[in-house]
Amino acid sequence: MFYRRKVILSFLQNFNNELNKIKLQKLLFLFTQEQAEKVYDFIPYKYGAYSCSASADMSAMSQKGILIDRQKSFFLNDATDYFAALKPEDQHSLQKIKSTFGRMSNNDLMRYTYNNYPYWAINSATAQNLLSRAKYELVMQSKPKSARTILFTIGYEGISLEEYLNRLIRNDVKILVDVRCNPLSMKFGFNKSQLQRYCKILNIEYAHFPEVGIQSEDRKCLRTQKDYDNLFIAYRKNNLAKTLKTQLVILDLLKQRKRIALTCFEADINQCHRKHLAEAISHLPNFNYQLKHI
Repeated sequence: MFYRRKVILSFLQNFNNELNKIKLQKLLFLFTQEQAEKVYDFIPYKYGAYSCSASADMSAMSQKGILIDRQKSFFLNDATDYFAALKPEDQHSLQKIKSTFGRMSNNDLMRYTYNNYPYWAINSATAQNLLSRAKYELVMQSKPKSARTILFTIGYEGISLEEYLNRLIRNDVKILVDVRCNPLSMKFGFNKSQLQRYCKILNIEYAHFPEVGIQSEDRKCLRTQKDYDNLFIAYRKNNLAKTLKTQLVILDLLKQRKRIALTCFEADINQCHRKHLAEAISHLPNFNYQLKHI
């Protein structure tokens, strides 16, 4: 079993085997703030800090019968001592979280996290009602905003879905432009339907232009940077020369919405075709904007 799932089960074990879903998310968030290497990352969602990955793990464990989903709560349906399997420092942190926050109501927990971590409340539907005017203003000030027009690129290799989405939020990206030929992924959250759904809940539009992607078979046997360079020489010649119409559509989106991001898999921009697509767009007439890789 994944270690991160043992953390969730340990929380339930320490709270008489059942926790409200909102409370569990808030306690997990506070727990991760104690960790050097976080078991879960979070996004700012409608009730504050929320981990899509943790939620997916809970659903998976429910399907296996380890948890029982009671609509508003999860019940631990397993007698295993998961707490004993945690690292000593995580055992200490969990007990600290329980003693400090365990008796708080959902609203009290949300109020505490909003006051102390205002960025995580920027999309909250309850923050204005829970916070003083001054504290709510701090939340609003934490919401990234920019009027500059920038063409971003972003890869999801090596980072969680939540870290990826936070990069979009912190850069105030309005439209995510998927430039994969085949928008499928073994990595949680990055199949087209999943990514589209998570963008939607964060008010980020999603667009997909498969015609500017690279076929999977063309990406086989890429071992050295020279291999990639040769691939991109062919890409510029055979694809970019023929997809000018799509490039102009993407440029028009940039002009309309000011902050869009081209996305693909690779973390290293020098090993991804999005670099060459972005550069081609930047050389189109009337492109007078910044190009930034995030």
